[in-house]
Amino acid sequence: MKQIDFRSDTVTHPTEEMLQAAMNAQFGDDVYGDDPTVNQLEAIAAEMLGKEAALFVPSGTFGNQLSILTHTLRGDEIILGRHCHIVEHEAGAASVIAGVQLYFFEDSGAYPKASELEKLIRLEDLHYPRTGLICVENARSNGKVIDLETLKGIKEMAERHHIPVHMDGARIFNAAAALACDVKEIAQHADSIMFCLSKGLCAPVGSMLVGSRAFIDKARKNRKIMGGAMRQAGIIAAPGIIAIEKMTKRLAEDHENAAYLAERLESFDTINVIDEFRDINMVFCTIDGDFEAFELVDSLMQKDILINPPEGGIWRFVTHYWVGKEQIDALIEGIQTFFAE
Repeated sequence: MKQIDFRSDTVTHPTEEMLQAAMNAQFGDDVYGDDPTVNQLEAIAAEMLGKEAALFVPSGTFGNQLSILTHTLRGDEIILGRHCHIVEHEAGAASVIAGVQLYFFEDSGAYPKASELEKLIRLEDLHYPRTGLICVENARSNGKVIDLETLKGIKEMAERHHIPVHMDGARIFNAAAALACDVKEIAQHADSIMFCLSKGLCAPVGSMLVGSRAFIDKARKNRKIMGGAMRQAGIIAAPGIIAIEKMTKRLAEDHENAAYLAERLESFDTINVIDEFRDINMVFCTIDGDFEAFELVDSLMQKDILINPPEGGIWRFVTHYWVGKEQIDALIEGIQTFFAE
């Protein structure tokens, strides 16, 4: 049996069509701006999200940190959620790269409205840092999606204060699928958006940063400073084109499979699925019982099923292109065997 991987949607590997596209890609030097495949990818990304320009970057973390660097001045403060990816999973990069400090709002529950975030904006005072940026995340790291009305309110409030808004949209197409809207309807509420090509879209590597032409021109130079300028990058941009044009259209299937997985997990008396985190392709749950987490992880690994251990007592299972009902049934059977033994 092929290995089944529920650890994340980052584990998706390229389809045969993507591999063929990479082999047949036209090449140029992207630093000179003459890689036709990269240029095509950037044009498609900008148009799809309704922005003037786009930039191909190596990773989602790179795209977020590049955006922070480009929007802010050293010593600025940025407002963002306590549990967002930039805070919890980017190794403190904002302090190292952009030299900014972070001002948190609580995002463990319902996402705060604009009026709550407005209270965090610093007044003009020689004792205070300048508020240089507001960061939002959609879809959120906990599997929840921010509604359009909340995003609109935050953007309008930020504009009144002349503060840009950056969106970590690593899974923005999942958010669009969950909200049943065009991705442009989400993107219009941010000045810059990063989205991943490798999270559930099967591209092997890379993310996109989109925004105004002036912002992207500045970000292009900062990408060079950060060491992210690439040469014949068409070989990895070609799968990215397929990811955007085709893979984004099938994400609802992953959401449906996640709903099926949640239903199967709820059949266990010892497993409690956290329904409030059930907007996209993730299933979060707690598992009761007298066992060590690594014992379940190892037991499933022996059956070629990969899962992550819990974080803060919460388990996460993620569906994606390579996980369907057959693979979900195999996981359930593996869990049943573990508890039976």
